[in-house]
Amino acid sequence: MNHFRSFLLVLLSIALFQGCSEKKAWDLVWSEEFEYSGEPNPQIWDYELGFIRNRELQYYTNQPHNVKVGDGICVITALLEGEDSITSASINTLGKKDFLFGRIEVRAKIPSALGTWPAIWMLGTNRSELGWPACGEIDIMEHVGYDPDRIHANIHTKAYNHSIGTNKGNQIEVAEPWADFHLYAVEWFEDHMDFFMDDSLYFSFENDGAGNNDTWPFDKAHYLLINLAYGGSWGGQKGVDTKVLPLQYEIDYVRYYKPVE
Repeated sequence: MNHFRSFLLVLLSIALFQGCSEKKAWDLVWSEEFEYSGEPNPQIWDYELGFIRNRELQYYTNQPHNVKVGDGICVITALLEGEDSITSASINTLGKKDFLFGRIEVRAKIPSALGTWPAIWMLGTNRSELGWPACGEIDIMEHVGYDPDRIHANIHTKAYNHSIGTNKGNQIEVAEPWADFHLYAVEWFEDHMDFFMDDSLYFSFENDGAGNNDTWPFDKAHYLLINLAYGGSWGGQKGVDTKVLPLQYEIDYVRYYKPVE
């Protein structure tokens, strides 16, 4: 009996070792930790300016009352200026830092109110040549305030996008996701992508292997965007509440990993 128990323990140890060895190991190759004060680092970040997309209500600025860094956090603030003018910020790494395969993670604390639409997402660096959605879009995290206990991940391509009703994505239910910081991540490989909130994998998208940019434009570099929208075609579907403004979207860090060779 003792020999049999020992044999079982050996088998269990082997199984545990194999399970651990199959878990992907990552090397941190780049990060933005926001360990400074003032404007977002201009060597990393640029801004969208104006009214940009999706019939959203906010006007994006690069002003410090809408986006600034301090105490290790980048804070994006949506404000009501005047009676009905909403300003906010959208920062991006276009032309300064791009990404291709690996793990991209952002630790952030989102706001939530009727009308809020914070996002962490990526677009192909070839967008100016191909346009959207042919350039590809990777939505690492989206949240809309009228559906407060859900976090969304999506991808958009020429074949799969919301404008023709074919986009691919999923959602995870989390009680009060705005109440604390959470880690939002995509693990991006040549043959698939996995999307996480904290340690929970809740969406995967497979490369169909056809070598077709219409279905898999994700073999080319993408850049990162982090923004706080208000209202619009999705965020404003149930109306907006401007009385709760100002609201803050806090970003602790952005980290980029490559698989350990």
